[in-house]
Amino acid sequence: MNKQPRQINNRLLSLDFYRGLTMFLLIAEFSHLFANMVAPELEESVLYAIGEQFHHVKWEGLHFWDLIQPFFMFIVGVAMPLSFNKRIARGDSYNKVFKHALKRAFMLLVLGWALYCIDDGKIVFRFQNVLAQLSVTYILAFLIMKKPTAVQLGFSVFLILITEGLYRFFPIEGFNQAFVPGENFGAWFNILIAGQEDGGHWAMFNAIPTTAHTIWGVLAGRLLMSDQSNKKKMQTLIVAGILGLIIGYGLSPVTPIIKRISTSTFVFASGGWSVLALALCYWLIDIKKYQKGVLFFAIVGMNPLFIYLFAHVGGADLIRSIVLPFSNAIFGWTGALNAMLILSAVVLFFLWYLCYWLFKKKILIKI
Repeated sequence: MNKQPRQINNRLLSLDFYRGLTMFLLIAEFSHLFANMVAPELEESVLYAIGEQFHHVKWEGLHFWDLIQPFFMFIVGVAMPLSFNKRIARGDSYNKVFKHALKRAFMLLVLGWALYCIDDGKIVFRFQNVLAQLSVTYILAFLIMKKPTAVQLGFSVFLILITEGLYRFFPIEGFNQAFVPGENFGAWFNILIAGQEDGGHWAMFNAIPTTAHTIWGVLAGRLLMSDQSNKKKMQTLIVAGILGLIIGYGLSPVTPIIKRISTSTFVFASGGWSVLALALCYWLIDIKKYQKGVLFFAIVGMNPLFIYLFAHVGGADLIRSIVLPFSNAIFGWTGALNAMLILSAVVLFFLWYLCYWLFKKKILIKI
């Protein structure tokens, strides 16, 4: 735990907002807010339609919720060159920073793996969650961070093409159906590592193609750090984002967009949305200076690892169990569903307030 003053002045506020909003949505899932929004009695309502966007697509296609993990991996990449340059400027050697990067990647992998062990109550080998996947994308992106832009882009596309080839041409019978749930290379790899296929068909191998998200984030971070004009930065981000969408959606008739196995089209489409989201945040917050409300979300992104782990290991459920009797007593008259929606909102507020308390105490918890 590192206890020190935390300033948001002289920072890339758009990145703070982008990271904070993404983390806010991640912890909102643990409040059961999104689950309550798709209650059967709300079907065909606007709220239900919105709620559906906060759930993963069952297989092929893309909902907003399918973008959250790519957003986070991309955001980590954007922050990497900023953090790297800051450490080098204060006198740290490259080797020292590299050792820290290795330690961070290892800890992310252990924490991501441990979450599955906690959930199952036994030692299991699964690495599909965001922390475990990020441990791989982070270290691969770090290793080439100082390389020219063309090399980084080429390496990211290479990883995507390797994955595409493995799925399309994998020869083992029973796992040679590229885009069929449970019958593809991703399922085979899951069984190889964990001894069984994931129930939701989430592939461990996703960390390889989605490394592109973190690499593209690094390139976006370098762009924002450069001496180019804001106009040029915006043009580059918008063109890159639109290009990702054109490739992703344009090739979807050939390779379907499937998040659960991170197909090439999914990586490009979600990467495009990630870049465009950064461009929008940068334009509104850092260029146009529309900064009202930025702090509300930014403080959630200041302790992302802590609040994610806290919510994931039962912190949100603990808050829920404490608030439940009081919430029912006060709001029970509104009806069961409305009372549950209000309860979820209250739980989310307390999760946010915990981040706010850490911010006020100037406490950062990181690895």
